[in-house]
Amino acid sequence: MTIEYEEAVAAAVVGILIISYYLYFIKTARDDDACKPQPPPEAAGGWPLIGHLKIFSGSDQPPYVTLGTMADKYGPIFRIRIGVHPAIVVSSSELAKELFTTHDAIISSRPKYTAAKILGQNYANFGFCAYDNYWREMRKITASELLSTRRFELLRDIRDSEVGYSMKEIYRTWLEEREGSRGLLLEMNKWLGDMNLNVILRMVAGKRYSAKGGDERQVRRIRLAFREFFRLTGVTVVGDAIPALRWFDFGGKIKEMEKAAKEMDEIVSEWIEEHRENKDSGVAKTEQDFIDVLLSVLDGVDLAGFDADTVNKATCLTLIAGATDTTTVTMTWTLSLLLNNRHVLKKVQDELDEQVGKERLVKESDINKLKYLEAVVKESLRLYPAGPLSGLRIFTEDCTLGGYHIKQGTRLFLNLWKLHRDPRVWSNPLEFKPERFISTHSDVDVKGQHFELLPFGGGRRSCPGITFGLQMTKLALAAFLHAFEITTPSDAPVDMSATYGLTIIKTTPLEVFAKPRLSPSVLSLNTLA
Repeated sequence: MTIEYEEAVAAAVVGILIISYYLYFIKTARDDDACKPQPPPEAAGGWPLIGHLKIFSGSDQPPYVTLGTMADKYGPIFRIRIGVHPAIVVSSSELAKELFTTHDAIISSRPKYTAAKILGQNYANFGFCAYDNYWREMRKITASELLSTRRFELLRDIRDSEVGYSMKEIYRTWLEEREGSRGLLLEMNKWLGDMNLNVILRMVAGKRYSAKGGDERQVRRIRLAFREFFRLTGVTVVGDAIPALRWFDFGGKIKEMEKAAKEMDEIVSEWIEEHRENKDSGVAKTEQDFIDVLLSVLDGVDLAGFDADTVNKATCLTLIAGATDTTTVTMTWTLSLLLNNRHVLKKVQDELDEQVGKERLVKESDINKLKYLEAVVKESLRLYPAGPLSGLRIFTEDCTLGGYHIKQGTRLFLNLWKLHRDPRVWSNPLEFKPERFISTHSDVDVKGQHFELLPFGGGRRSCPGITFGLQMTKLALAAFLHAFEITTPSDAPVDMSATYGLTIIKTTPLEVFAKPRLSPSVLSLNTLA
């Protein structure tokens, strides 16, 4: 009995020790977990397998609006799931500042997805590629050879001449096609888009097209190709969310992407081949455009395995698509806001009359004097940023953001639509009030240094064409509003509904009646310099 009793006591002691150790281990593990940053709250509503994919495809509401409503419930940072891919949505200036300062290097890469691969020349397009030596090299070439301050000033005459020509062309058309006292009916997206296209084509490819006559078909072809680029780049296909289904083309979107990519490739290939033939034949040019520069500087550059032709095409496509579409989108939304706020429109025109007068057209040298117009453009970019979800990014390392743990490989959506409408920052945030940028927010700019206003993104992956986009927007709007009185058909309010792709465009065309407010001697084509 004694031996059995001692064995029982020993077994009990061992059992107690094992249980105690187990309980201690569990408590310690829990304490460690409690000390570690936790992931952000996860939004409800995710479906099995596809997660929150329906927000981005198959929803009647734009995704930035849906995500903004979710932020009201879950806070300025929350988790969603796009199929197998975890993602976070950020919508506050404080977190944006942390992202683009503390974590900028690890959020500067782009995730791979179908549209970027097909439409981005297998990621040779530096807007879609990873944050690596290739991106740095192409960004440097683009910044120094096309978008630098020196180069920008050298190309000022192109911008002035194209904008001036467009104003005179509208006047000529008004003379021929006006509808009595109402004026000339214009579809503004077409007019603004054609003008922007010629400006950037002259800078990049040394070409211009007239929307009238023999060039009209080519203009429409180019505009449609680049519009399709932005529409399809914003499409998430099922294979992006669920890689096992990447071979299935549900809805035919992949086929559409391939068709659009082929069309854009053919357009740009024609320009590059023409430049190469001119170079080989020794044709002298008074001024080199960007394609000329690329044909010269890409030799000896680390192109990450891409051939020079592919890089040339991809880079030109990036610049032309970005400059044409996003700038036209911003101009269209700004005009829409002005037409829905006629008192603001009058203030813009009063400023133009005071600073420029009525004896000549607006020039780019006038723009810095137009402070109220600058405030109008800022307010338009606040309410209608061309890319309301900024560019999709991916965390390349684990980090802590806003006190939450973010895992490597998590995708990042920055909801500018919500961030720009934060009532803590902006009084009456849904109202169009340009005066705020002359009073309470006069020191806030849009170039990525003020994190409450980031229409061009932030950090090292921000839009490289900020200067071009801003200057062209202000110049074109100033010239048009200075030269013409505008109103909507039947004086009806402008419909502000939007269609989302990579950028947001007005769902319905912006039609206006225009009639001259300057003298024929100023607007006549015969006076074109």
